[in-house]
Amino acid sequence: MAHTTFPSSIPKPIDDGACNHLPGTKFPSLSLPSTSGSSTDIATLTGLTILFCYPRTAAPNETVPDEWNQIPGARGCTPQACSFRDLSKELLEAGVSNVFGCSVQDTEYHRELKERTRLPYELLSDEEGDLKKALKLPEMEWEGKKLIKRLSMVVEDGVILKVFYPVFPPDRSAGEVLEWLQNEYQGRKTLSTEVENETMRNLQKR
Repeated sequence: MAHTTFPSSIPKPIDDGACNHLPGTKFPSLSLPSTSGSSTDIATLTGLTILFCYPRTAAPNETVPDEWNQIPGARGCTPQACSFRDLSKELLEAGVSNVFGCSVQDTEYHRELKERTRLPYELLSDEEGDLKKALKLPEMEWEGKKLIKRLSMVVEDGVILKVFYPVFPPDRSAGEVLEWLQNEYQGRKTLSTEVENETMRNLQKR
């Protein structure tokens, strides 16, 4: 499998607040091309969906220039993708129904990455920038192309519950999401169930 570790010398991105508007937002209905050969509309999916976005992955024989490495948040797209591969079983056990990766790269490029790194989930292409525009996702520019900055979203029944941004280090991306699901999300569900049960008991007493 692909190497998933991440060099410690890479600069850390700062939280510029560019994702503060996303929690609680209804996910836009968009059909994004998928490595499955069809299109996926995340807004229509039920249950928990994880969508992680990243700037771009390098081709197998591509030499990554040092200029790219020195951009905070640029380096580490393949380690991020592999982190979700490595924790796919644990995410499923935590109640996740779907995991998707997304960048502005095209589907053929994504398909090569999926096969090479043996990703068990599909990759979605926002090549036209529709998702980026609809959700006003943070951008970075490289060689004249506007890319999506690295982030992860937890979507439940078409609504964005939680956003992880910035994501650093990227090889801890899936672990960060899993920790939130196991602690905060499950805690919310337990509290909600207790409140509902108490309400029902009070109603039955009347």
